[in-house]
Amino acid sequence: MGRITASKKQLKPDPIYNSLLASKFINCLMWDGKKNAAESVFYGALEIIKTKHQDKSPIEVFHSAIENVKPNIEVRSKRVGGASYQVPMPVQKNRQQSLAIRWILNAVRDKKGQPAHEKLANELINAFNKEGTAIVKRENVHKMAEANKAFAHFAW
Repeated sequence: MGRITASKKQLKPDPIYNSLLASKFINCLMWDGKKNAAESVFYGALEIIKTKHQDKSPIEVFHSAIENVKPNIEVRSKRVGGASYQVPMPVQKNRQQSLAIRWILNAVRDKKGQPAHEKLANELINAFNKEGTAIVKRENVHKMAEANKAFAHFAW
């Protein structure tokens, strides 16, 4: 008898902008399996971006914001002898994307007092303009890597 192997589910692009990144972002935004709520927050944010940035399409602003937040280098703990060192290492492409999405969503969730789609729109516009909480997080990671570059020879 042949074995049945579970096939990995393929991510489908989102229905409006046909973007795989938008689909992944919506899935990361989703809580408790409520995809409709996550989609309404995401598309509501893109509508706000459309009204504020009429010169660019909202999906371009979204993609640029994610690109601006992606870290190039990060520090990882490496145990050598009896000591742990923070070793700067380059970040793989898929991890860059995951970190960027996570940092933007954490920045949105930490803010209070506004509807979620407005907070998301503001954070995406700030990231597009290379400012805001997610960009500050990226800069802190890069500063940490720069400060610990003396330990780069421990990279594995």
